[in-house]
Amino acid sequence: MVRFTTKKIDSLTLGERMKKIRNERRLSLAEISKSTKIQSKYLEYLEEGEYMKLPADVYVKGFIKSYATFMGLDDIGLIKQYQREKGIHKNIKKISDDDKNNIPIKFSSFIITPKIIIISAIILVAVAILAYLYKEVNSFISTPRLVVIKPSDGSSVEGNSIHVTGIAEKDALVFINDQPVMVNENGEFGEDVGLKPNLNIITVKVRNKFDKENSQTFSVNANFHDSSQQGSDKIPEQNMSEQLEKSDEFYAEIYVNPSPTWLYIEVDGDLKYSGVLLPQSIKSFNVKNKISVTSGKGNQTFIKINGNDMGILSDIPGVVRSIEYNFKGKIN
Repeated sequence: MVRFTTKKIDSLTLGERMKKIRNERRLSLAEISKSTKIQSKYLEYLEEGEYMKLPADVYVKGFIKSYATFMGLDDIGLIKQYQREKGIHKNIKKISDDDKNNIPIKFSSFIITPKIIIISAIILVAVAILAYLYKEVNSFISTPRLVVIKPSDGSSVEGNSIHVTGIAEKDALVFINDQPVMVNENGEFGEDVGLKPNLNIITVKVRNKFDKENSQTFSVNANFHDSSQQGSDKIPEQNMSEQLEKSDEFYAEIYVNPSPTWLYIEVDGDLKYSGVLLPQSIKSFNVKNKISVTSGKGNQTFIKINGNDMGILSDIPGVVRSIEYNFKGKIN
């Protein structure tokens, strides 16, 4: 008796699959766009299967990779499905255009011989090799690109943090005060940097794949009063721990592992951080009452309270919202 095995075929298109996942996680296109830096219209084109409206494939692959990283999906599988479906769209459009434009084809008298094909192929290969060598040599001998857009050197701000933005090479590593930051597919980066009162020195450094570095250092003057330091020289050291125990204030540290994760962090009702946190980075906050954390990957986001590890935010692998902590631990 012959037995047959059945295999379930996933009939969802890439767009239907993306829309289904987004709806299951209750995310809007605007939220995904904000986290991945992909314009909402391109996410909409992908979901609706309007591939002909998208930019060049090199950019679309970057979009899909950023989307997959944020959603915790396999980017290789998504990219292959996109390429397969786009090829089908092209073939359908080509057949449709041929039917509409039934124009007789005129052949020239030029005859293509095997010799001409071989010579043309050799020329194309030689040009490609020269272009590749030029690009590699130019990258090796030149310093990597780095443009700090804001803030400007010598600027003044009101508050205890500032948003640093700039542009670097696409595949380069960027560090702000030796902390790694995320660079998107266009080479753009942005990060909130904590400040101390008065003068602050901020260093932005970029390193390419050849270990060539470029850096910029600028000063920022922060106009605020650090109440945590007020009267610190008048409080006896032996009474400090007793005072902290009686207070609801605490010190919180947020980190992610093993993959980059989008976070939205509020401290005592004020937004303190919004962006993608890398596994090598730690965000630290002084909290008076409570801290609220929204994460793109709840089971990969960790928190410490006064040095005590509270573990992950949630067992949920996707988006978790407004998980609150006070000095005792998790509130909700």
